[in-house]
Amino acid sequence: MYMIICRGQNAGQIHDINIENSSFERVEDFEYLGTTLTNQYSIHEEIKSRLNSGNVCFRSVQNPLSSSLLSKNLKIKIYRNIILPVVLYWCENWSLMLREERRLTVFENRVLRRIFWPEMDEVTREWKRLDNEELNELYCSPNIFRVIKSRKMRWLGYVARIEERRGLYNVLVAKPEVKIPLVSSRL
Repeated sequence: MYMIICRGQNAGQIHDINIENSSFERVEDFEYLGTTLTNQYSIHEEIKSRLNSGNVCFRSVQNPLSSSLLSKNLKIKIYRNIILPVVLYWCENWSLMLREERRLTVFENRVLRRIFWPEMDEVTREWKRLDNEELNELYCSPNIFRVIKSRKMRWLGYVARIEERRGLYNVLVAKPEVKIPLVSSRL
């Protein structure tokens, strides 16, 4: 199996490649080590998949997160150590667009609302749903974007320290020898 990655919609004709006695089928996306890779530089499907996995994980621990027997600190630890790693698996290579940032924020706020629950207003004696700013004040840990940035910086530090003979280092410092012409958007 092989995949051609391009920015445009048309990456040429789809055909199999035959080398000696082996045939390689061209695909538009595939899953590798739990990550969905696509041929359009799109992270949208990967974020969607990670959020679906995070929702499954969230539903599996929803009862403890709703329990009044557990402290809020323990609930936050459950979120940070069980749910968040599922959602942020291999986030070091994500290039987030505003739409994906919004989806991640909505997910995090939904989990935090389950942890912190509504509060009773002292004046009106009614239950008040916490808004996003109040959630951020109650949640003293770094939000999901700070965690992503931290992981990206840690990954960059790792890549910068690896030996020169390794392939990843060559990708980091390589300078293309051949100029690739820009594709005109006019047809």
